[in-house]
Amino acid sequence: MLQKTSKLKLTKIAIALFSIFNLSTIGSLKAEEILRIGAIPDQNPEHLNRLYKVLSSELSKQLNVQVRYKPVTNYAAAVTAFRTENLDLVWFGALTGVQAKLQRKGSKVIAQRDIDEKFHSVFIANKKSSIQKINNINDLKTLKNKRFTFGSESSTSGRLMPQYFLNEAGLQLKDFKGGSPGFSGSHDATLMLVQSGSYEAGALSEEVWKRNLERGRVDPSKVFVIWKTPSYHNYHWLAQGNLDKKFKKGFTKDLTNVFLRFNEKSKKQKQILELFSAKKFIISKNENYKQIEKVARNIGKIK
Repeated sequence: MLQKTSKLKLTKIAIALFSIFNLSTIGSLKAEEILRIGAIPDQNPEHLNRLYKVLSSELSKQLNVQVRYKPVTNYAAAVTAFRTENLDLVWFGALTGVQAKLQRKGSKVIAQRDIDEKFHSVFIANKKSSIQKINNINDLKTLKNKRFTFGSESSTSGRLMPQYFLNEAGLQLKDFKGGSPGFSGSHDATLMLVQSGSYEAGALSEEVWKRNLERGRVDPSKVFVIWKTPSYHNYHWLAQGNLDKKFKKGFTKDLTNVFLRFNEKSKKQKQILELFSAKKFIISKNENYKQIEKVARNIGKIK
């Protein structure tokens, strides 16, 4: 009787262990099927959470895989998460995209918005400052000794390209009041700081400026655009090079095509495009960002 009881207990333990093993195996398999997406936190969290919630839902539906948005704290964290493969697909600005691509062999730029092919930054100024509209790049020298702020230190449109054009005009970072510029952390923050008068001038994405203008968040009596930069390639989707292996053969192509097919006839896709401030996504490639890499190396953002 005692022997039978012992055998019964052992059998129950074996079944329990087998169940746990199977559950953990299933769990790991399901984890492998998750497409983890992220983005640089270039705008307010409310906007980003709204955007990536609806995008994750649509991608999941179109690709028949689970899609999970994983927010990050700053630009550098987005690059790190891509490098360590904690994110499979990331919406990067040009600079962070180049930094991430150089750290992950085989990673691939797959798409960008229609507006990213010819992107612009704008320089803005507080109306109480003595700053006037600028007609050509050389006039950027009038910003010398002004209180000036960029966005994030790793922002393409809020720091890298504005600094490049300032340098072209002969203005160095040490030439701003206090011996250095400020770094607001985001485009929205730059706008608010210049509008409030905390800084006399700043640089941000033209797209963010326009959206805030349309939504009534810009007070034209307090802040105005003094100069728009020449165009350059900017934001893009960067995918890990192993997605076909992780999911299935041809998955990267399928993923790319989902973005390229987004249109305004679908209610959800229209909402996604509006949140991205775009009419459509277009094909892109690694080579489009060679200029950005060169500029980044020149100012020391890439070694």
